[in-house]
Amino acid sequence: MVTVALPDTWVYALRLPHDPRAARVARMTVRAALLTHGMGGVLDDVELLTSELVTNAYRHTTGPASLRLTALSDGRLRVGVWDSHPHIPAPFGGPPRDRVPPAPPGAESGRGLLLVERCADSWGGWPLGGDLLGRGAGKLLWFEVGGIRNQ
Repeated sequence: MVTVALPDTWVYALRLPHDPRAARVARMTVRAALLTHGMGGVLDDVELLTSELVTNAYRHTTGPASLRLTALSDGRLRVGVWDSHPHIPAPFGGPPRDRVPPAPPGAESGRGLLLVERCADSWGGWPLGGDLLGRGAGKLLWFEVGGIRNQ
């Protein structure tokens, strides 16, 4: 008899209200999931980048957001954040990928997406939905760690 071991894959999904505490809830969820699954080696980067994407969703929309953590069978971790705004910012747009300009000295914001560009192994974004009137269902921004770094 042959025993087949399933790959160590899992998915967690969390719906986040439009609330300034959403980024903290997302960080706590990421921490709990990664530590439970023995992925502490990527915890700091994933926690930081997740917090940045959820914060942007809160700052640039008026609706809820969703967080999805997916452990892939090859050891990569994919994190996706959905929000209701259709704009896909650099560096998440399609090829050729725009680079994120550095924030001006002394700026209090504007570094989050630069962190994604520098810390994630890969990333992307997709517009979601749409109807005959041109209304979309927002976007999904994602990043992965544990793979080959974008050049």
